[in-house]
Amino acid sequence: MLIQKQYKFYAAHRNETLQDKCSNLHGHRYGVRCVFEVERDGEISTLFGDFDSVIEPWLKENYDHGMLINMHDPLYETLLGHMERTGERLRLNVFEGPTSVENLCHKLFTEITQFGFRLARLEVQETDTSVVVYTREDWVADNRYFHRTRNAVVEPVS
Repeated sequence: MLIQKQYKFYAAHRNETLQDKCSNLHGHRYGVRCVFEVERDGEISTLFGDFDSVIEPWLKENYDHGMLINMHDPLYETLLGHMERTGERLRLNVFEGPTSVENLCHKLFTEITQFGFRLARLEVQETDTSVVVYTREDWVADNRYFHRTRNAVVEPVS
């Protein structure tokens, strides 16, 4: 059986690897639709509140009104220095690569799965007209891809 839940959060980001408007710091109201696989084990399979009690506070604490940032973005070091100098605590959600919606899908899918939920699909809406549909198969393929690329041995140049 599939249970669908929707959430939202607001966050800033930029994609410094692009040469267009998205390389500028900007924000979105992200819509997140989770489709969970559940098995019936009685009269009621799963209460909607079982998802909400975990996912809503986690999104609020880690994503909402924060900044998604690539650890390799030069702005990241600047923000860390600012926090160290001023004592100000910014809510930074650090990515190992660009903060694209595709990478956001992978990160969210991984983190939600770590709560013990079985996701079949995740949909992330970045703008009114742009949605990425991310499946369990996409997540498995991305895990293989990231494992290969992050663990690649760089041969020394002779």
